Amino acid sequence: MRIKRAVRHWIPSFSRRAMPWIMAVQVTMAGCGRTPGDTADIPDEPAGGAITVWTDSTELFMEHPALIAGAPDKFAVHLTDLTDFAPLRSGRVTMRFHPRSGGAAVVVTQEVPRAPGIYGPAPEFTQPGIYDLTLIVDSPQARDSISIPGLQVYASAEDAPRESADGGGISFLKEQQWKSPGFRTAFASSGTVAASFDASGTIEPAAGRYAEVAAPIGGLVDASGVGGSPAPGTRVSRGQVLAWLAPSLGEGGSASYAEARARLREAEDEQARARRLVEAEAAPARRLHEAEIRLDAARQALAGLGDPSESGRVSIRSPISGVIARRTITPGSRVEAGTPLFTVVDPSTVWLTVNVPAAQASRIGRTSGASFLLDGDAQWREARAMISTGSIIDPMSRTLPVIYQVANTGGAVKVGAMARVRVRTGARAVGVVIPVSAIIEEDGRPVAYVQVGGETFEKRLLSLGAQDGGRVLVLEGLKAGERVVIGAAYQVRLASLSTSVPAHGHEH
Repeated sequence: MRIKRAVRHWIPSFSRRAMPWIMAVQVTMAGCGRTPGDTADIPDEPAGGAITVWTDSTELFMEHPALIAGAPDKFAVHLTDLTDFAPLRSGRVTMRFHPRSGGAAVVVTQEVPRAPGIYGPAPEFTQPGIYDLTLIVDSPQARDSISIPGLQVYASAEDAPRESADGGGISFLKEQQWKSPGFRTAFASSGTVAASFDASGTIEPAAGRYAEVAAPIGGLVDASGVGGSPAPGTRVSRGQVLAWLAPSLGEGGSASYAEARARLREAEDEQARARRLVEAEAAPARRLHEAEIRLDAARQALAGLGDPSESGRVSIRSPISGVIARRTITPGSRVEAGTPLFTVVDPSTVWLTVNVPAAQASRIGRTSGASFLLDGDAQWREARAMISTGSIIDPMSRTLPVIYQVANTGGAVKVGAMARVRVRTGARAVGVVIPVSAIIEEDGRPVAYVQVGGETFEKRLLSLGAQDGGRVLVLEGLKAGERVVIGAAYQVRLASLSTSVPAHGHEH
């Protein structure tokens, strides 16, 4: 029977795994078998109990009958390995009951579990009184020594308290927990997180790492060179030939090359003449300076028309190293000067442009970091550094642009992707902290499920504060030291909607 009247106190428990701190232990009077909200009459029988203890390595959930001298009854000891929340499948359990009044301890040992995670030792007490229990776990999965003080052994059944029907909670049995993939729990703790707010963002190419390659002159795309032209996704180096262009005759194509070359020759001749005159002191130095300027301009004009081969074709080269993001050439097609042919992006470093709401703009400083989550992705990523902060709030969107640099060595962050951004203001918030994975939404409100006993849970409506990576600050609804479900919480929610204990029950 489940005893609804709960008694909670805290007991230190020491693990044999070396740890410099003591975990909290919660002892709750509760048994197995009653469904949530059950108000049926309870027979007038002695009350048993249940004890839940968490150490750094093991969870103990132990149910027992009313302890009566001379009337042995087996305990139901459930042991969970907290490294993976699986039941202990092998190993020895020893229970030592030390009477406070003195005398020999009552010792019972069970070499192997009756079922995965479940032991059933049956101690027999010859004398009533208060006993302090030391439970020793010796298993390949865990080695622990757990102290449970203050177990009362009664002289007769009439001396023991009766069952009670008050209380409640969500029943989620150990067998259900062990069979739920990903089920885990953790303590809520006192801590600090970086104050933050949410905003939207866009991934954009970094300055100098994006180039549109256009046709320098009008002409035909050389069909013979297209086969070797890099396809989208291909990495190219700066100066690499991407395609060849045959200049159009009589329409500014070949003629423009001839004119550019002629102007270059004229500029070269003028520069040489000016040098001779200046050296002979027949002309001022200014004339040579002007001739050199015109020569440089002629060279740049010719270079801007491409690098013609001996056959007259013009090479289209990549101005930067990167990856071909777009290719719009068609073999044999005619293009005009300025027609886009390729887009080259260097994705090793990108920018995250964040649209900071106007109401949050005053909280932005040079130390404001940011993490972001791409659409369709489950991994939060960290921005490297702030590049710039806008000085004008957009009148239409009422947002302030803030740009962060993002390292993208593996290329997983794609240019143009939308992102959910969490901007940290640099301030620190103090309070109760839990993993983000403990939060689920019900009817639009954040909820967490608290494990108040080994098989008993409560739903808590929460008020949340700042979030920093995988941790979130809880303003209301939880206290430090309470244990929350951080994996498979939805399974506990489904159990809360059920009106009966699963048919399989306990394997006691």
